[in-house]
Amino acid sequence: MSEFDKGILTDTAHRPWPLPEGPWVMTQTWNDLLFAHWPVDVDRLRALVPAPFELDLFEGQAWLAVVPFHMTNVSPRLIPALPWISAFPELNVRTYVRVAGKPGVFFFSLDAGNPVAVGAARSLLNLPYFTAEMAVDVNGARVDYASCRRSPIGAEFRGSYGSHGDPWRSTPGTLEHFLTERYCLYAVDHQSRAYRLEIHHSPWPLQAASATIDANTMADAAGIALPATAPLLHFSKRLDVVCWPPDRLG
Repeated sequence: MSEFDKGILTDTAHRPWPLPEGPWVMTQTWNDLLFAHWPVDVDRLRALVPAPFELDLFEGQAWLAVVPFHMTNVSPRLIPALPWISAFPELNVRTYVRVAGKPGVFFFSLDAGNPVAVGAARSLLNLPYFTAEMAVDVNGARVDYASCRRSPIGAEFRGSYGSHGDPWRSTPGTLEHFLTERYCLYAVDHQSRAYRLEIHHSPWPLQAASATIDANTMADAAGIALPATAPLLHFSKRLDVVCWPPDRLG
């Protein structure tokens, strides 16, 4: 497990707003991540996203992402990362929302290969985590990825993906920047109260990507139909992230 880079805490010039006040509480490292984005129907998303969250659109278009990756260094502050707890695959289905001018991410699902992490996130944050049977095989620049949700069944992703060319940083105002440079998530707690959870990381080191997707029912499981078009793909080798506690809105 590679060491977490706390130097990201001084890399803040790119942020859309200042770092949150108060101490961060958790580290995570996201590895071998694929962004697979599709344009989706605005009205369908509006029916599924909680009312407190405004849909965030790019030139009038809504987007949905299926995001496979694997995590390391998942650990509370001041507690060392442990290989059998702090490293596991994760697969997210997400869209984009904003509250009071702050753009963020809304998750329809987060599948993970660690039942302990799933239970903790559901209990503490009411995030829609699910335990899945997952396998990740990184072979050079290619990643073979498989995930099958245990319960409820019907959410599966299988495929391979990889990167091309040198890493680059997206430019503000572009679609790539809109889809990736997000510094908070929005969700509702167990009492249906909206909250924001802030994160911080350096700018995404993106690369062009290709993918062969053999099975993908992740969006269907959330009640969203993907268009019969090729997804917009981006790859990132690694990103170190710190997280703050949730902050209830209103």
